[in-house]
Amino acid sequence: MEYQLMKMEKKEGVGIILFDNAKAMNPTNPDSVRELTIAFTDLNSDPDIKAVLITGGDKVFAAGGDIPYMAEASVQEMEEFIRSAHAMCELITASPKPFVAAIAGPALGGGTEIAVACDIRIAADNAIFGLPEINLGIMPGCGGTQRLGHAIGWSRARYMVLTGEIIDASTALSIGLVNQVVPAAELQESAFKQARALARKSPAAIRAAKHAMNYAQNNSLDSGLKHEQKVWSLLFAGSDQTEGMRAFLEKRRPNYTGR
Repeated sequence: MEYQLMKMEKKEGVGIILFDNAKAMNPTNPDSVRELTIAFTDLNSDPDIKAVLITGGDKVFAAGGDIPYMAEASVQEMEEFIRSAHAMCELITASPKPFVAAIAGPALGGGTEIAVACDIRIAADNAIFGLPEINLGIMPGCGGTQRLGHAIGWSRARYMVLTGEIIDASTALSIGLVNQVVPAAELQESAFKQARALARKSPAAIRAAKHAMNYAQNNSLDSGLKHEQKVWSLLFAGSDQTEGMRAFLEKRRPNYTGR
């Protein structure tokens, strides 16, 4: 497919998605959601891709919803749009593959929500985050009232959602919204190295670990622990476990097959 609002590259087992509408601040709208849905579906089903990197480049990640579009849209149009946006983000969270977000400049509204859906978030020192929807008479609608609390705790999430306050990269790091902050000039290299390192790990183990953690967010601790036991044990029926342990004992890099 020929993308209009993004670029996609496949390199060393990593699928790289670059938001490519920086002049408009990479807004979230039906067109961008449609293209991301197609791209995520492609990468999730590609056996050669082991990890995914999402970035907006060095100046802006994604500055939120397309307000001119939203201001004129009907309730029905908005309901369909947010349903498709949720389905798009679910392609990240439910993916068997790890997603890394490389965030520079503004990541506001939908930008923060897409980042929070990712497994690992690396920010440039010029990144800013926030959910300013409350200042427009609406609320976060693409997982912001749901996933953010799991990521940073409900007290901090309530504050961000209800005040609409914008925070900088160092604050985001201190509250656990991002995992690492690097100089803006080093962001793309650092994020790619992280995604490539993930791509070299056992796909079977990554898939099982993501599934177990997703299960934990929606079930009790007791149920989650029982589920973890089953998933952990099943890994010993696959070849990746055998290869990983054999490679460790033989002091070499493992050659995983994802089984």
